[in-house]
Parts: sequence; C-alpha cells; structure tokens
Amino acid sequence: MLEGSYQLGLSDLLDQNLSCYEYFHGLPRNIQEQIERRDIGSFQEMQEFVANRTSRDVPESQ
Repeated sequence: MLEGSYQLGLSDLLDQNLSCYEYFHGLPRNIQEQIERRDIGSFQEMQEFVANRTSRDVPESQ
C-alpha cells in the first residue's frame, strides 16, 4: 500500500469504483468468493490476485 493512503474494504471499493465493480461482477463466482474472503482493498490488488489465481489454474504446456 502506498504511504499516506488507506485501505478500503471490498464493499467500499465496489461502491466507489465502477470499473472495479464491473470487473468483480464479471469474474466467475468462485473467484468472487475468494476475493470476498481476502477482503481485497484496491483494484490493483484485485487484478493481481486474479492474475495469480488464474495463472496457477492454467495447465502448463508440455
């Protein structure tokens, strides 16, 4: 987190950021539930979490 900034809760983030709201609600329900359990507080953090989560779910090419 950047110095001088504060952490929003997930519900605050979704209420205040339309892009984040649309991104979150476009995700599969299982990913949404994982985000809710983590209570991610920034759009960047959410995107990084999803990228890391989906990259682990993709089988490696052989």
